[in-house]
Amino acid sequence: MDSIQISKEYRDFIEDMGIIYEEMGLYRMAGRVIGWLLISDPPHQNAKDLAKVLGASKGSISTIIRWLLESGLVERIGIPGERSTYYRMKPGAWIEVTKAKTAFHRSLREIADRGLRLLNAKNPSVRERLREMHALQAFFEREIPILLERFDREYKEIKKS
Repeated sequence: MDSIQISKEYRDFIEDMGIIYEEMGLYRMAGRVIGWLLISDPPHQNAKDLAKVLGASKGSISTIIRWLLESGLVERIGIPGERSTYYRMKPGAWIEVTKAKTAFHRSLREIADRGLRLLNAKNPSVRERLREMHALQAFFEREIPILLERFDREYKEIKKS
């Protein structure tokens, strides 16, 4: 399989993204694909080029691209006059993924609510495990939207400069 030559610094960046994803319990190759899509020029890449630059099989890239499309981080695009399908980081994806995490925290908080009602006056140490979960999830559910609003204001200023 041919590979595309990129600098050691780029390779290290790509591999570090892969390792971070793997440490989070996700696919290392997904992190590597994201790493390349974050720094590639042009920003859109087809599956063949992704496989070449990452030294991966087309099947592996296909599987990971499907997962990244479902996650909302990557989008599929067409280029007029070209037959290939291209992929790029979806604009605003990091914000959308973070918003989705808010729904996850809400779901966990709601489950903790149910558990606390279920336990009612049971052993305080048992209740404490759920109380901590509930408090943390309620905190994230409340604070993440505030942080995203603050980020939006700050990022608009960054884009102006």
